[in-house]
Amino acid sequence: MTKTLKTRSSRKRHSDAFKAEALQLAERVGIPAAATQLGVSTALLYGWRSKAELLKSRGEIDQGLAEENARLRRELAEKEQELAFLGKAAAYFAKGVK
Repeated sequence: MTKTLKTRSSRKRHSDAFKAEALQLAERVGIPAAATQLGVSTALLYGWRSKAELLKSRGEIDQGLAEENARLRRELAEKEQELAFLGKAAAYFAKGVK
């Protein structure tokens, strides 16, 4: 009795540059036509497009959060200055009360 070894079929990995160019082509001619021209499945192109859109939306969210974070830091610094000034003013007027 002999055993046959199954060899794994290696998956082809595409570079990010290839994916970007493929998505640009898909925007121009459509995903089915681009998939045919490039020799990849339409499901693969749809997956790449979904992932690219997700990364883009995450980038926009991160940028919005960074802007809000910067605004809040400025506001906090301003409030800290106001608090320090009020503390000094309170100490000054408290000396005159005694």
